[in-house]
Amino acid sequence: MSAEDMQCIPYEVAKKLVGAVMEEEHLQETNRRVLTVYGTNDQELCWFDAEDIFAEMAATEGGVPKNDDDMKAKAVELILHQIPKWAVEDLLIKMGLDKK
Repeated sequence: MSAEDMQCIPYEVAKKLVGAVMEEEHLQETNRRVLTVYGTNDQELCWFDAEDIFAEMAATEGGVPKNDDDMKAKAVELILHQIPKWAVEDLLIKMGLDKK
């Protein structure tokens, strides 16, 4: 599925479903970082390539923040706008936000 075909959930819904975004080492590739998205139930939902997110941040107005806390907050905000629907379908059904 291409990025253009991927459906993302609304930002407001993502804020309810996402419990944490953690920067972690890629399991199979050394020197590669991923941003793993966890639900409020601590279940892994999906992950994003950290370099891709930071590059996207750099291309936006204001660029990448110099402060680590600001950078993490901006990365999480960006990710919350890009949570794929397929990653949270079960949670959406449980919340009554999507019908099968």
